[in-house]
Amino acid sequence: MPRYALKIEYHGTPFAGWQRQADQPSVQGAIEDALARLEARAHTIAAAGRTDAGVHALGQVAHCDMERDWDPFRLSEALNFHLRPLPVAILDCVAVPEDWHARFSATERRYLFRLLERRAPATHDADRVWQVKRPLDLEAMREGAAHLLGRHDFTTFRSSICQAESPVKTLDEARIDRVQGLSGPEIRFHFRARSFLHNQIRSLVGTLERVGAGAWTPGEVKSALEARDRAACGPVCPPAGLYLSGVGYPEDPFER
Repeated sequence: MPRYALKIEYHGTPFAGWQRQADQPSVQGAIEDALARLEARAHTIAAAGRTDAGVHALGQVAHCDMERDWDPFRLSEALNFHLRPLPVAILDCVAVPEDWHARFSATERRYLFRLLERRAPATHDADRVWQVKRPLDLEAMREGAAHLLGRHDFTTFRSSICQAESPVKTLDEARIDRVQGLSGPEIRFHFRARSFLHNQIRSLVGTLERVGAGAWTPGEVKSALEARDRAACGPVCPPAGLYLSGVGYPEDPFER
C-alpha cells in the first residue's frame, strides 16, 4: 500500500487532543474521517507525537496508507476539502517508503510555548497563549532553564499518569526569548528533544514562570529537578500556549 507523510497544522481548542476517542472530537479522528471520504474503509494514521487537549500544532507529522496511488498534492487538497470547517490543515504531503514511520523514524520533536505579558484580557489570542499580568524576569528564567539541559531524570516534571517506560530524557534545547507579538510582549519558550514525557513542557514552563515572577530562585529549579519528586514541581501551566512546532528526521521527507 502506498504510504504518505502528512505535515499538519491545527488549532487544538475544539479537540480532546490528537488521539482518536470514541466519544470526543480528536484531530486524528478528523483526519481519518476525511481519509474515509476518499477511500471508503477504516483508516488508522500514526503521528510523531500525541498532543493533549487544547494543544496546537504548527508542524505535526503523520503518515497514512492508501490503497491506490495518489498524487500527493491532490491527496492534500482532497483532505483539506473534507476537513473543512474544522481548524485542521494539511500543509504538505509526500510519498514515503513503506517502512517510513512518522513516530519511530523521528529523531527530535520541537515545541513552542507562548506566554503573553499583558494585564488587559487577551482577545485575539485568548486560546493561543498563556497570559500573565506582569512582566517576568527573562534572565532569571534563562538561568533556571540552563539547569534542565542535558540528560536527566525528569520525574519531577512528569505527569502522574505518564506511560513512558523511563523518566530519563535528554533535553537538547531550552531557549527563552522575549518578542513583540500581535497582542503584546510575549515570552517564547523553545524546547527540543528526541522525546518528551507527558506534561513535561507544561510543567517546565509553569516552574520557570515562578522564577520569572520572583517566587522561585533559578537555583530552585535545579533542586526541584534533583528531587525527582512530582511534589517539587511548580504549577502546571494551561495547554493553550503550547504548540508542536516541528519534527526532525534523518532525512526530511518534505525537503524537495
